[in-house]
Amino acid sequence: MVIVFAGSPAAAVPSLQALTASRHDVAAVLTRDDSPRGRRRELTPTAVASAAGELGLPIIRANRLAGPATAEITALRPDLGVIVAYGGLVREPLLSVPRLGWINLHFSLLPRWRGAAPVQRAIIAGDEMTGASVFQLVPELDAGDVFGQFTQAIGAHETAGHLLDSLAVSGAELLVRVVDAIADGIARAEPQRGDVTLAPKLELADARLDFAEHASTVFDRLRGVTPEPGAFTQVDDVRVKVLEAAIVRDQPPLAPGQLELRDGRVLVGTASDPLELVSVHPAGKKPMRAADWWRGRPAGAGTVAR
Repeated sequence: MVIVFAGSPAAAVPSLQALTASRHDVAAVLTRDDSPRGRRRELTPTAVASAAGELGLPIIRANRLAGPATAEITALRPDLGVIVAYGGLVREPLLSVPRLGWINLHFSLLPRWRGAAPVQRAIIAGDEMTGASVFQLVPELDAGDVFGQFTQAIGAHETAGHLLDSLAVSGAELLVRVVDAIADGIARAEPQRGDVTLAPKLELADARLDFAEHASTVFDRLRGVTPEPGAFTQVDDVRVKVLEAAIVRDQPPLAPGQLELRDGRVLVGTASDPLELVSVHPAGKKPMRAADWWRGRPAGAGTVAR
């Protein structure tokens, strides 16, 4: 089949590579515009654009799927559109351009966690299982019939970044199997079943740690927002990113938010067990071990994280 692929972040690259290596023809790759990144705010291509360039594939850059982008895709007369984390909605008339419509690889067990941040929201919610789904794209958000799914356990210490990397590889294999089945005329899609939950894009406020919560709840949030937008708290009105932490079950409790150095470890109280802050990134400084940060603070500095 002639395929148009749409995707932007690194999580979409394994799918693009797998489709390019398959028996199908990736006629073009649609991705978002280059964007300013880093301290120098240099225009940087998306991970998918970089991968498409290495594979020698034509690239269509567009933040909105209308006008010129739709015309370019229409001219290719694709059989199928494939989308993986593009970062925008496919609406009519583009939705009907491919002969067989569009399919979407989504990193959740639909209908659980429809939306932009399914992996992050699953971890924050304390889910023990997740997976990926390939479904038929329809106008309603992530609501189309499902061609295939797989399940995967969420590790007790796994971050959103690590889990997404793993799902991206396994999801690419599922995606190619579904595309092959569609090409062979044997694919069957089933309506989604179960309770719908939503996974909206993470905001900075989602990354603030609330130490009045149970230790496991705080730890799940930290894992769910790592690496982006990055868990944080404030000490003496200074934002401190928490890069790594662990639940401590062999120490007496501390008041929620109370910080203390015990046996060379920086502990912070929660509603249950303390958390050890293993590594942190104070505003205006480099990432460091939490114990080094604690010892380097000025005399009389505060001992409460808020």
